[in-house]
Amino acid sequence: MPDRFCCAECFGDTHLRDNFFADPSVGTGTCWYCRTEETALVKPTDLREAFEVLVGVYEIVDDGLSLPEILRRDWALFTHPVMVDDAHAKDLLADVLDSGDLFRKSFGPPSGYDTENLTKWDDLRAEMMHGNRWFLSKEIDYDRLRYLFSLLIEDPSTLSESWHRARIMNDDVAYAIDKMGAPPAAYAGHGRANPAGIPYLYLGSSPRTAVSEVRPHTGEAACVAEFTIPELKAVDLRQPRERISPFGLEDEAVVQLLADIPFLERLGDELTRPVLPKSAPFEYVPSQHLCEFIKHCGYDGVVYRSSVSDGINIALFHPDVADGVAVRQYAVKQLEVHVALAT
Repeated sequence: MPDRFCCAECFGDTHLRDNFFADPSVGTGTCWYCRTEETALVKPTDLREAFEVLVGVYEIVDDGLSLPEILRRDWALFTHPVMVDDAHAKDLLADVLDSGDLFRKSFGPPSGYDTENLTKWDDLRAEMMHGNRWFLSKEIDYDRLRYLFSLLIEDPSTLSESWHRARIMNDDVAYAIDKMGAPPAAYAGHGRANPAGIPYLYLGSSPRTAVSEVRPHTGEAACVAEFTIPELKAVDLRQPRERISPFGLEDEAVVQLLADIPFLERLGDELTRPVLPKSAPFEYVPSQHLCEFIKHCGYDGVVYRSSVSDGINIALFHPDVADGVAVRQYAVKQLEVHVALAT
């Protein structure tokens, strides 16, 4: 059998990419497993020790998931279009671990896995909204939060320099660029990330995203300002599982991190999900609290998914860092409505 070499695209993990493929043991070429061309290659066995630690934290159970399935579910590994076929992922893992025996077994959550983090967050969320807002009876582990947010720092080079903000036009006169930034403090209402009275600048990744975020009606016109922002230190809450790596950690740290990821996903959902205007003053409080802490940790903003388009948004804690470039007018031609049965 000819030599078989793998690449970082097979796994989709940042730690493996930075620590094993930055200086490939084989060189570059076409990956035997996912068929990516002109990519850095290593021998699968080079990754054995890293995967042995990860696989070792899981329990072998009678009614569980296959090894590729549980690693894909928990850590977003093997999401490449070729590797989503478990046969290909099993083939690669067998070569990494030099064993086919593991693929006749099924796996469950790690021993000691604590599933109470989301329950704790839901209790805190309820207290912030309807119990105590400033002096909480339940403790928040801010040191742990600080560490988790440090794992989600977006590489500034991957963010566009061009961002957009929209305002619905009230008449035929377009807004000047100096009227397209964050509102004055006295007019800053409750936002997903900002408390009332503390203005943040919310920007979309495209004009369409920016217009969608202001919930226009068909036939209305909107001014869309283009802003450029410098390289920022932002926390990316879009896909925590894809950004956080379990490799390079001790067993207990892997288990704890696995328990923390659903909380980070919930925070991303909090920033994304639609909220009725009448509920905003209290529904936004939990995400405002955590975004204030992110700002306190020295970050410039948070990146999150848009709930009304396929784009992304960024909330800038310090609006003055954005430079206005130009204002253009857009007509809202059509809106799409999606409905689902209420639960």
